[in-house]
Amino acid sequence: MSELPTTGGSDGAGGSGSTLLEEQTQTNPNYVFEDGDEERFSHYVPKDKLMAAMVDGIPVKALCGKMWVPTRDPDRFPICPNCKDIYEKMKG
Repeated sequence: MSELPTTGGSDGAGGSGSTLLEEQTQTNPNYVFEDGDEERFSHYVPKDKLMAAMVDGIPVKALCGKMWVPTRDPDRFPICPNCKDIYEKMKG
């Protein structure tokens, strides 16, 4: 395993004061946000992902493929017809 580089210097308290520099290996996903029906429909997403998205502001992907950050009460809107069709097929 290779050593990660550090920056030198003094922390003023007699310690080494070095800061470990880490390479970022995680890349950000390429989210594509579409204008359109996210304002008109409620979409189906897993409940655990929905709650995390609403709390943390992380985009979620609906059954129909729509990517968005949920911010509104889904009960105020009709269900997305594409999500509903996909869900019905999954239920069998």
